[in-house]
Amino acid sequence: MTIDPIFIQRFADTGSGTAVAVKDLIDIRGTVTTAGCLAVERRGVVATADAECLAGIRAAETAGGAFIVGKTNLHELAFGAEGINGVYGTPENPLDASRIPGGSSSGSAVAVTIGMADVALGSDTGGSIRIPAACCGIVGLKTTWGRVSLKGVWPLAPFLDTVGPMGRTVSDVIRGMDLLEPGFAAGVDANSMPSRIARIRPTNIEADPAVDAAIDSALLAAGVSVVNVAITGWNAAHEAGLVVLLAEAWRSDAWLLGDENDGVSPAGRARLHSGDSITDEQLVRARAVRDAMKVDLASLFLQFDALALPSMPTLTPTIEEAASIPLTGFTRFANLTGLPALSLPVPVPSRLRRRETAHLPASIQLIGDYHSENRLVQVGALIERSVA
Repeated sequence: MTIDPIFIQRFADTGSGTAVAVKDLIDIRGTVTTAGCLAVERRGVVATADAECLAGIRAAETAGGAFIVGKTNLHELAFGAEGINGVYGTPENPLDASRIPGGSSSGSAVAVTIGMADVALGSDTGGSIRIPAACCGIVGLKTTWGRVSLKGVWPLAPFLDTVGPMGRTVSDVIRGMDLLEPGFAAGVDANSMPSRIARIRPTNIEADPAVDAAIDSALLAAGVSVVNVAITGWNAAHEAGLVVLLAEAWRSDAWLLGDENDGVSPAGRARLHSGDSITDEQLVRARAVRDAMKVDLASLFLQFDALALPSMPTLTPTIEEAASIPLTGFTRFANLTGLPALSLPVPVPSRLRRRETAHLPASIQLIGDYHSENRLVQVGALIERSVA
């Protein structure tokens, strides 16, 4: 069914310029979009047009500056943070085969990590770019909600869904953004220094001390001004994000469910059904939490360039451990509020390295104000240089 677990469809490497991998919930004309789900593939619907987000890549392709290498594997229906897919296979984490690749954009992360693509497009609804980037030790950017068109992208939760780039370095992600939004790179000032960073320590989930120390050490090395800030309502926002995600996923994809042979896995069915009981009243409350949080954030971003926290509460877990770890505990906040967020690897201080995880980096997450992607990549590039 697939050439390998990384790509659901692989194209001939006949282009020039930046090699781009595309998550297989983004339409590419002339191909069937599977969304990593057999039920979707069985529909056999061939895309008659590219998704709108590919327009910049196609323009670059015409000019010889980029080409698409294939459509990457993902967690079924983009609904899962582990990156495991029982039908199309699970991409092996290049850092450690015993550990999850992260999801849902698992194939995109692995393709970039091992050099099968220079840039990959992923989607992020609750952490699906940032978590696989963290798991595989690369860089991923969740864009501001609404900045990149979702037309031609298989929906999971349309009020949370975003498309963004992944790369081995911040400069690769900048190139990816320039392909999504031609001219983006021109707005990045490599000499611009961030002034203040708000260090966030969420109380809903306890972070591994080694991960927290890695974030603090990276910020110290970058020489930025750091202020510890508590966000009142973080826990409520985390729960509200889950309510919106489950309800919208049910509305988007429940129609795929039929009998037990419909092509949706048992795990996928269970995830979808978890949104069946969400009431309109719960959604109203969740949206009220979101709106209140947006007001609070507006004043916060008058003082700070970015919020800094871990991308995940632990280092990349093993496949066995993953089910018991709240992987989206630190990422879902940005989806509920629609904010952009950048994840990039940072080293764990040597004094806190454990033998079994010494080969794994931590990942810092930088959350910015709306449409501040240019600023986020500047901060990210500074941190990247400082920990190299």
